Amino acid sequence: MKAENLFDLSDKVAVITGSGKGIGKGIAKLLSESGAKVVLCSRTKEDVEEVAREITSNGGTAFPTVCDVTIDDQLVSLADSAISEFGAIDIWVNNVGGSTGRSSLKELSRSDWDKTIALTLTSVFVGCQVAARNMHCGSIINISSRSSWGAVPNNSHYAAAKAGVNVLTASLAHELGPDIRCNAVASGAVPTDIFFKVMKMQPEDLPQYAKDTGVPLQRLGTPKDIAGAVLFLCSEASSWMTGEVITVSGGR
Repeated sequence: MKAENLFDLSDKVAVITGSGKGIGKGIAKLLSESGAKVVLCSRTKEDVEEVAREITSNGGTAFPTVCDVTIDDQLVSLADSAISEFGAIDIWVNNVGGSTGRSSLKELSRSDWDKTIALTLTSVFVGCQVAARNMHCGSIINISSRSSWGAVPNNSHYAAAKAGVNVLTASLAHELGPDIRCNAVASGAVPTDIFFKVMKMQPEDLPQYAKDTGVPLQRLGTPKDIAGAVLFLCSEASSWMTGEVITVSGGR
């Protein structure tokens, strides 16, 4: 295969959860620019419709849908909608995840634990299950976090959920191969709306935060940084990779 074709996703159909803003939006736009037809989903109709307009105005093809990934039936409907609209699913990106906020073990409520696990781990499990039942071949990519490696004081519920995503990814690679590859991207700090909320920070705090946390590349990430890794993992460039977790974190 020629080098220029390695990242060509023409005629592929990609479903990206949580693609109304932030990292998911960045992934959807880059996959579209690479030729994929993208199925967008978010709980907020206005967000995905705006992203769809951006993609179509740039010459791409996008289908916006409303979906709450914590409701199993809505994930099933998401897959049905993708197949009804485009005839197949080749790529499925489980991007949704989040934390109820930083909290020490002693103060963390069972409710906050359950909500974080449901949003960040269980939704990925169900998303993988729905994708596998509706894909003949292709790639599943799960968005994990740098927080899944090592200790994360005061955010243990989120870290545990993302660690679960890593092990789930490795396990499903064995179950679903050789026809479906399953990989993950462990993202470092990307200042999205959720990041600012959980970290209780403002945009002007970011340069100092990058310095304090010792990021060798001396900046935080962008949605396109994560999208580039996703593109690699769902393209022919990574055709002999499955069960891997790629860390994209500026070196930290």
